[in-house]
Amino acid sequence: MSPMIRNVAKTFGRVLAVSAVAFSLSACISVFPKTKPVTTYRFGDADLSVAKSPPGAMFGVLKAPSAFTRAAAGDRLLTVTNGEVAYIADARWVSPAFILFEEATARAFDNDPGRARLIGRGEVAKADLVLRLEVRKFEADYVNGPKAAPEIVVRVRGVLNRNSDRALVGDQIFEARVKAADNRVSAIVPAYDQAVAKVLGDVVGWVNAAGPGIKS
Repeated sequence: MSPMIRNVAKTFGRVLAVSAVAFSLSACISVFPKTKPVTTYRFGDADLSVAKSPPGAMFGVLKAPSAFTRAAAGDRLLTVTNGEVAYIADARWVSPAFILFEEATARAFDNDPGRARLIGRGEVAKADLVLRLEVRKFEADYVNGPKAAPEIVVRVRGVLNRNSDRALVGDQIFEARVKAADNRVSAIVPAYDQAVAKVLGDVVGWVNAAGPGIKS
């Protein structure tokens, strides 16, 4: 091979190498674009207000898995404006909402000194009642328009059955509406926390009062 051909080959090789590097960099930029970081939040830590439990012996409650409205069950914050459903951008729950709600329910019973004691699945203890919760609404409602502070709505149906024969002990709807202090995520999340605390406080008080319904 002549020196001239060798030089041309080397130059062509360098051009190919530079082109390959440039292509790989452009590919990285297109595959990994710059995005605004998503902020994560949680709920279920607010203090509960529970009605004083009636006197009597303690009893066990088996908690069935909660049913959760599908649109709000994930990690996105659901909003409703004049019937239009959307999610708050760049904000997520730290875990799916249905998991945070289950954890909040367990804490609510654990922290309450009342008669009802929540029994976990697999735990060796007698369950007198079975509790099932259906979360039917878990959303931020913009009742006064998209620029006003929303109202957080948490609506839960509670069903209690005797464990011995599955007889119905109670069936009730619990709802809390808490208006956010501002139309900002940092104000909306505390409103969620308060609404969940209100509903779970009512649920715990209701279950505590259901003790007389255990006996057939």
